[in-house]
Amino acid sequence: MKLKKLLISSCLALAALSFTPKADAKVATTHYVQKGDTLWKIGLKYGVSVQELKRVNQKTSDLIYIGETLKIPQTVSAYEKDLLARLVEAEAKGEPYAGKVAVATVVLNRVDSHLFPNSIKEVIYQKDQFTPVKNGQINYPASAESKRAVEEALAFRGQGSGSLYFYNPQKTSNTWLRSKQVTVVIGNHVFAK
Repeated sequence: MKLKKLLISSCLALAALSFTPKADAKVATTHYVQKGDTLWKIGLKYGVSVQELKRVNQKTSDLIYIGETLKIPQTVSAYEKDLLARLVEAEAKGEPYAGKVAVATVVLNRVDSHLFPNSIKEVIYQKDQFTPVKNGQINYPASAESKRAVEEALAFRGQGSGSLYFYNPQKTSNTWLRSKQVTVVIGNHVFAK
């Protein structure tokens, strides 16, 4: 009888541990809200999306209060930010800033999509996806503007039109790509899903 109670107690304890919310395990730091802070500014500062900030802090609106402590979820690594910024630089050099943000957003949308790999590095290095990987332009440093575009795309993550592709119509005749639903045109790039 004691063995049965011990077994049941152990199972209940194990079950309780397995249902611990994952959000706390992903928290990297906290932020003490100060005058002038917004979720957008906090997201830009830490490189996390507003949606993720709201989810981790169980918020249903953008309202925050001075003195409130917010959990900041783990963010993308410095290596992945740099890699993404280098891709943005190579793909969108000479394009408007909004186009740079949109290129970074496409990569993040792919990471979040079940159709593509689950990390920035895997998405960028997926075979035959990005010309700068093939021609070596991915290996050159990113500009400050491309780095800033990546931070903005991270804060904006999950709030766009769901673009998974982009192309320059002057440089491709790929009919499959051109058949995708256009979400926006920025500079010389067409974005689609």
